[in-house]
Amino acid sequence: MAQQLLMPKATAVWLVDNTALSFDQIATFCKLHPLEVKAIADGESAQGIKGLDPISTGQLSREEIARAEANPNHKLKLSEPKVRVPESKRKGPRYTPVSKRQDRPNAILWLVRNHPELKDAQISRLVGTTKSTIEQIRERTHWNSANLAPMDPVTLGLCSQIDLDLEVERASKGRPLPTAAELGATLESAQETEKLPYSTDREEEKEIDADAVFAKLKSLKSSTPDEDEDDNF
Repeated sequence: MAQQLLMPKATAVWLVDNTALSFDQIATFCKLHPLEVKAIADGESAQGIKGLDPISTGQLSREEIARAEANPNHKLKLSEPKVRVPESKRKGPRYTPVSKRQDRPNAILWLVRNHPELKDAQISRLVGTTKSTIEQIRERTHWNSANLAPMDPVTLGLCSQIDLDLEVERASKGRPLPTAAELGATLESAQETEKLPYSTDREEEKEIDADAVFAKLKSLKSSTPDEDEDDNF
């Protein structure tokens, strides 16, 4: 990807105000018409635009400006960027090397079994296949279904773990929360437990007769003196 100048007109304003470059040099560097650069210098154009210093942005060096000022025929050149910005990925199915294309059916079978929440379009992005192939593998109508074995696409090198996790997370966002039956829960709901009676032990304690308890204590006290008298003999 060819490097492009940031804010050409604002850069032209700065170069007109701060350098001795010719209109043609500035026009060529900023990809403007020389008459437009002349209008900027005369104050007829770009009056509301603030100049952008190309030196501070790292797109032009002072040495390059001095070289162009000394030679009117010299064309300004953009400085090499210190950081390379990666190009955006092209949208569409993932390209799969020829050596790994034979592993795609096994990877599709693994995704279908282990991540049924994934849509065909997501599997296609991960492995680089077609929806018809995915449908054939789902329905076991693929010509090589008998010999297919599920294999992790990350292990096969068809996609990265980050891409797989991202697609699984996207597919899980729209799914409803699992029910208690799906989770295998055994706890009863709060409404059912509120209707249950209290423990039967407390009911038995309420039914105990106090007179019977005290009568039993009196009988125990009356029996202890007799036992002491027998011990004295």
